[in-house]
Amino acid sequence: MTPRAQSDGSRGGQHEAPVLGALAAYHANGEIGFSPPGHKQARGADPEVRRVLGDAVFLGDVLASGGLDDRRTRGRVLERAERLMAEAVHAEHTFFSTCGSSLSVKAAMLAVAAPHQKLLVGRDAHKSVVSGLILCGLEPVWVEPAWDTGRAIAHPPSAAAYEDAFARHPDARGALVTSPTPYGAAAGLSAIAEVCHRRGVPLVVDEAWGAHLPFHPDLPSWAMDAGADICVTSIHKMGSGLEQGSVFHLRGDLVDPADLASRADLLGTTSPSVPLYAGMDGWRRQMALHGEELMSGALALVGRVRKAVEALDGLHVDGAADYCGPGLAADFDPLPVVIDLDDLGVSGYDAADLLRRCHHVDPHLADHRRISAQFTHADDEATARRLLAALEGLVRRADGLRPAPRVAVPEPARLRLEQARLPRDAYFAPHEDVPVERAAGRVAAEMITPYPPGIPVVLPGERLTGPVLDYLRSGVAAGMHLPDARDPRLRTVRVTREAAAEGREGPDRG
Repeated sequence: MTPRAQSDGSRGGQHEAPVLGALAAYHANGEIGFSPPGHKQARGADPEVRRVLGDAVFLGDVLASGGLDDRRTRGRVLERAERLMAEAVHAEHTFFSTCGSSLSVKAAMLAVAAPHQKLLVGRDAHKSVVSGLILCGLEPVWVEPAWDTGRAIAHPPSAAAYEDAFARHPDARGALVTSPTPYGAAAGLSAIAEVCHRRGVPLVVDEAWGAHLPFHPDLPSWAMDAGADICVTSIHKMGSGLEQGSVFHLRGDLVDPADLASRADLLGTTSPSVPLYAGMDGWRRQMALHGEELMSGALALVGRVRKAVEALDGLHVDGAADYCGPGLAADFDPLPVVIDLDDLGVSGYDAADLLRRCHHVDPHLADHRRISAQFTHADDEATARRLLAALEGLVRRADGLRPAPRVAVPEPARLRLEQARLPRDAYFAPHEDVPVERAAGRVAAEMITPYPPGIPVVLPGERLTGPVLDYLRSGVAAGMHLPDARDPRLRTVRVTREAAAEGREGPDRG
């Protein structure tokens, strides 16, 4: 295990920001482009767009090659920025993506397994992973999360769960785990990596919520330090990058860096966003020089906020004591302030709507009994006071939100569905939309995903059951958002057409 990333900037080059420097030089040199983008440094942009967005957005929007760098990228601007990022966090290779971690995780999956090959995947994976299975044609071997039945929440699967899955599927080409979760629960990555490496296969970590982890010793160990082979990180979630800014890191010799770069090139855009590159480059320098100091401030602030929220009647802040222990999560990130509203008697959906409507405060997550306020190093006493005032208002107005609508959350065993067909086969199969009352027993041809956090309840190829459909229908009635369903109100469900006979004889029709 390597030491945590240094934040003193002592290693050579961490004071540099190659993308930002090249962008400054572009303007200082008075470059003029007879090339895209067509707004021509804001001159052609709509006046109202310029007023709302500001010209700085357009001034940073230049071609990556033939603009920021020359047409043959001889300045190696992006290459130098990626190398500095890798050095800052003790990876061997780093790749920038301006298509978000949704693309990065797909590239990682394709670098580990080929179509029709098996990949172990935690069933608490984000919908972007499932999209990758559909696009790539991989065969998932689902690994069960660690379920907390009392709190109705899933934590990352254990190393023992991956060990068992490999025993049943020794031909699997690798494993993928999501850690930390959007709720802050972290997996035992070192133990999972050991399970993989004993078999000579790589571990991919979807660490979209962990960009900050390398920069403070009191945070869970990050994937590269824990021995993972590929780590996908969203800089825009817990870092200072712009939306869609993502990096993926590589270490070890189980994945060819040229293969990983090729997979990313296959899926990525040929028109990358220079402002996104600049945001990632600048964030790396910020954290390499000041990361531990910034994260110390964030952790101290969130500690005070957690105590203040816990003191409000009816509110409980989930913490390490709630999430960690035998059969649960291995570690915990305190920056997601997850607030359980069960004792208040209101739903997370109604609470989130009230906070936005009455206090102009937007929580991150909302489920049937929780909301989450995601803190980063950018928060301060002023934002904390706004949150606490809004939560005090929620407590005062709780009577108007009671009783909480009933959401029929099944037991874990009834929440999991049989994978009757591969996700890709079911997604592209002939399909039909059937009334939800007649969908039990049929094979789904679509994803159905409460969002956020974006973990699918139903995948293409899974056989629908009455309890799961009741859960989703009651959730929608309570305020659950299902953006990827063909019918977000869930009056109908898209199923494979050839499964009609199976539907008449399907299991557990509720």
